Amino acid sequence: MQVSANGVRIEVDIHGPEGGEPLLLIMGLGMQLIAWPEGFVDELVARGFRVIRFDNRDVGLSQPFDELGTPNIPMAALLHTLRLPVKAPYQLSDLARDTVGVMDALGIAKAHVCGASMGGMVAQHLGFSHGQRLKSLTLMMTTSGDRSVPKESLKVRRALLSRPRPATTPQQKFENVLDHYASLYGIIGSPGYPPEPSQLRERLASGVKRAFRPQAVARQIVAVAADGHRAERLPRITVPTLIVHGEDDALIPVAAAHDLAKRVPNARLETIPGWGHDLPEALWPRLAAEIAANAARA
Repeated sequence: MQVSANGVRIEVDIHGPEGGEPLLLIMGLGMQLIAWPEGFVDELVARGFRVIRFDNRDVGLSQPFDELGTPNIPMAALLHTLRLPVKAPYQLSDLARDTVGVMDALGIAKAHVCGASMGGMVAQHLGFSHGQRLKSLTLMMTTSGDRSVPKESLKVRRALLSRPRPATTPQQKFENVLDHYASLYGIIGSPGYPPEPSQLRERLASGVKRAFRPQAVARQIVAVAADGHRAERLPRITVPTLIVHGEDDALIPVAAAHDLAKRVPNARLETIPGWGHDLPEALWPRLAAEIAANAARA
């Protein structure tokens, strides 16, 4: 279903009993709500949550922002490197306000929140700017943005910014897009929990068929660059916070989790060997249990 949140049409999907503890899941850069696997959602529902997944603005079935154009990523990267202001089509703080708007539309006064990757950055904004609306916070595979924290390798950066091979037919374009994403997941995925190739391709195909918006990915990349670092605001987070990260995350190295844990008051840190920048099925029970344990501290 769709709701109006912060003046934006947002696609929302809800699982779990009406009386369950509300848990909002915020996905990462360019990723749709279905990137939170239903099996993982089931694990959370089994632990008493009413799980709310949603497509961020400009992604999936939520309102597109194509009228804002495609930003110049190399220029944004240069400005970011030079520590100069980056102009973005919208800000991560806007996505945080969208999340609050989803809560308002659903009549939720306070909720548990879990954000992954860029979604974890949005969740940080919720923590220090809208903390009165949170019960607990889980920051998954994300970073404060502090420049002193080790970054991804050049190989990973090139893979992230690369594009699918050119195609001459719609079917060839579709296959090339799947090849592109499969290659990317081969680089940033979990070395300890590698997916079965056909299953990975099936999941990727479902996402591409549901919505494919590469220009939106560019806009969100620039929004991340424009956000800079959040380090100085993180001490304002007061709700129980879990920081959970893979020790083999090639996109956001695990050092980012240790940095977050030092900055967020009374945060609990869990790192998992073999886990990269994805959500392998073998870890769903453990991750759901960790989120539930953190929520119980609220």
